[in-house]
Amino acid sequence: MKITAVIPARYASTRFPGKALAEIDGRPMIQHVYERTAKSQLISRVIVATDDRRIADAITVIGGEAIMTSTDHETGTDRLAEVAASLDADIIVNVQGDEPLIDPAMIDQAIQPFLEESGLLMGTVKTRIKCLHDFLSPNVVKVVTDNRGDALYFSRSPLPFFRDKWKDLKDESFCCGRLLCYKHVGMYVYRRDFLLKFAAMPPTFLEISEKLEQLRAIENGIKIRVVETEFESIGVDTPDDLHKAQDLYRKLLK
Repeated sequence: MKITAVIPARYASTRFPGKALAEIDGRPMIQHVYERTAKSQLISRVIVATDDRRIADAITVIGGEAIMTSTDHETGTDRLAEVAASLDADIIVNVQGDEPLIDPAMIDQAIQPFLEESGLLMGTVKTRIKCLHDFLSPNVVKVVTDNRGDALYFSRSPLPFFRDKWKDLKDESFCCGRLLCYKHVGMYVYRRDFLLKFAAMPPTFLEISEKLEQLRAIENGIKIRVVETEFESIGVDTPDDLHKAQDLYRKLLK
């Protein structure tokens, strides 16, 4: 099976312009993502898809592969699909360009079900929520799954709603495991042919409401396999997130 990782990255981020080139330990964030993705045991090719020459240059200077894409894409999925259309690959892995501490083993965990089940079209990752702040934050996407591990829903709202415990929610309720809830890690695995169809589907009501592209698949009856991982990752959406990622990186070096 040919498995290719594509890392969509743009310069003009609304909340944090130029974040792909923001430095962590003297290296641009996009380089960290590229190098960690390249350590995956199951991925044979890694590509950065960008519409900005500065980001492409940051990858090519270290011997990596970057492909320039259209500047008109509204979503990372659209950018991903443009590149995937020209690739000879069976599986496409979408690794977010703002996940500088992503663990290569997490990527492999997400891919593994596709090696075992030929009918899977789309997959992603979840990890346990361990504090009340993350559970309540609209910037932390929550996911609930069925007994098979397929997504029932993704939301920026608290999910599920603990009706009988709502007034007593505390950090210890989550970190001790009494309340099982999960945050979504924004990495996706697709069969290439399905990805091209998915990108061509029109946006749906729930997708537009929550600003979550994966809901387009659910609204169209597509199963999304959600693999639980023990690995943590930090998505960098703001300068404050960058500081957190820098601090965690230093701790990992110790």
